[in-house]
Amino acid sequence: MFKYDVAIVGGGLAGLTAANFLIREGKKVVVLEKSNRLGGRAITNDKNGILMNLGSHGLYLSGDAMTIFTELGLSIPGGNASVQIHGILNKSVQVIPTDFSSMMSSSLLSWKSKFGELMLKLMKLNVDFIPEVSLTEWADAEISDSMVKHIFYSICRLTTYTNAPTLQLAKPVLKQVQRTFKGGVLYVDGGWGTIVEKLRQQAIAAGVEIFPNKNVAKIEHHGDYQSILCSDGTVFNVAHCIVATPPKQAVKMIKDAEHTSLGLWNEQAIPITASSIDLGLKKLPTSRHQFAIGLDQSLFFTNQSRAAKLSDDGTVVVSLAKYHNPLEEMNIHADKQQLESVMDLLHPGWRQEVAVQQFLPKITVSYNFPHLKRKENPGPSIPEMKGMYIAGDWTGHEEVLADAAVASGKRAAREISKANEMIVVKETNRFGD
Repeated sequence: MFKYDVAIVGGGLAGLTAANFLIREGKKVVVLEKSNRLGGRAITNDKNGILMNLGSHGLYLSGDAMTIFTELGLSIPGGNASVQIHGILNKSVQVIPTDFSSMMSSSLLSWKSKFGELMLKLMKLNVDFIPEVSLTEWADAEISDSMVKHIFYSICRLTTYTNAPTLQLAKPVLKQVQRTFKGGVLYVDGGWGTIVEKLRQQAIAAGVEIFPNKNVAKIEHHGDYQSILCSDGTVFNVAHCIVATPPKQAVKMIKDAEHTSLGLWNEQAIPITASSIDLGLKKLPTSRHQFAIGLDQSLFFTNQSRAAKLSDDGTVVVSLAKYHNPLEEMNIHADKQQLESVMDLLHPGWRQEVAVQQFLPKITVSYNFPHLKRKENPGPSIPEMKGMYIAGDWTGHEEVLADAAVASGKRAAREISKANEMIVVKETNRFGD
């Protein structure tokens, strides 16, 4: 008999979500995290009392992650980030019309444009009937006005953090856009580290054992059990193992994984990255510019402090990000200059207000997304290895970003519960005979 029923490799949102569901099912669970901090890319850095995520993070109020957190009984503190949106076009800043009043005041669109009709169509659209076409194919068929198309793509980039319209499947993107219109976005008090801590505390209180600084070197599949070898020599033998790491790490970690479905999923995965500047400002130079998206540039700006408490002394925390196109080469130096020039446009004199800052030249936003080159949804089980499962933002089915990570954690946990239920049924039928 093993000490644990399930080992989870990776203590990010996916791994902690899976742990919380499994412990509810009466499983003995251990979480192994190689870092000294839980959370992965959901960590929050404390810079002299000013709290900064790794770039801007928003929790969709009607998305899978919030739904699952509610199911787990977690209350996430914060504020709705809804605010007037500005668009950046030809080095000028304009109001983006998202309702009747802003449409009247905007110089971006004439009444002959079809933007209002498009918004109405998007809100009423039944995405389940959208075929497997790229976002570009869908937009070309549905949107004729060039300016409307600019704004549409900007909103799609904003909601998915992805700048790859020729690769992205239209359906998941449009579903995410609908979520934005439906429920808005929550900026979390204390940053996303708050979510991580709530998941951690609930898991530990229920009996999950969590080991930070526990690097997994190798996982071997032995038919009915998995043997997990850590760098410090510790070995965990378990019936079930969830690997909640990036795909390349998972393939490297699991012996012979390159010859399984996991190897194929890894080959098909396309990471998406961004450059980000996070600033703690003594004050925001231009109060009307709280949120802006690039119409002819793949970037956005947001004042996270307008909705979330991220400092005790009133320091304003803002983020600028540029979405990289995975099909194009990136230039870190040029990206930084571009982000700073956008800050100059939106908030002249901002440099004099800087208290703290962090520059992330190439942060991985997600290790995969729903795209045309992906032949099937990854996981949660690895069919060739009984008892082996995967989770993480790269294993989303039609979810993206944090919604994909959290949903995949629940999916993996449910798959384990389902497998155990089948064993019980078989045993009952055998003894019944």
